[in-house]
Amino acid sequence: MCEDASITTMPRKRKKKVFSAAKVVREMARERVGSPKPSQLVAAKKTKPERHKPTLGQLLADENQ
Repeated sequence: MCEDASITTMPRKRKKKVFSAAKVVREMARERVGSPKPSQLVAAKKTKPERHKPTLGQLLADENQ
């Protein structure tokens, strides 16, 4: 192999970007209305209550701790 081959290699061609109408529409909306507000965390749903009453063993174990 020739050592000079690695120096003379051509850079790869960049991929052509595919036109996306959705991106253009979003850009236009941002110019007119402004950028959307940052997203907010969704509060967790309330947990369901236990379906069964705790057993005597569970109640005694909770008291001991």
